[in-house]
Amino acid sequence: MKEKIEQFLKLISESKSIVFFGGAGVSTESGIPDFRSKDGLYNQKYKYPPEEILSHTFFMNNTEEFYKFYKDKMNCLKYEPNITHKKLADLEKQGKLKAVITQNIDGLHQKAGSKSVFELHRKRFKKLLYEMP
Repeated sequence: MKEKIEQFLKLISESKSIVFFGGAGVSTESGIPDFRSKDGLYNQKYKYPPEEILSHTFFMNNTEEFYKFYKDKMNCLKYEPNITHKKLADLEKQGKLKAVITQNIDGLHQKAGSKSVFELHRKRFKKLLYEMP
């Protein structure tokens, strides 16, 4: 394992153009729950399924319930960037990291100092792929 870490660090130090692809695993280290793990939001019991609660239709028809869920489970303002967010921001400042592409919409990459962040949620990304000519 130590050799692999050293090899990874060597690749980073020699690289001039890095793009980071990430997702929930980065932000779970900051305490933000994911959706699909055994303790994730999809495996918890709610009055309505989370994927329904987070829809526009649900918001329009059950605004109070939407905000209750959002406040309890989705509000990311109380979380802070972790070591991964900070190291990626450092790599960008050094000119090595060109972009962060993430499924996360929690703003922690930006809070850590990253400027070039592209937030692509899987459903939105799939939609974009299928709509391409």
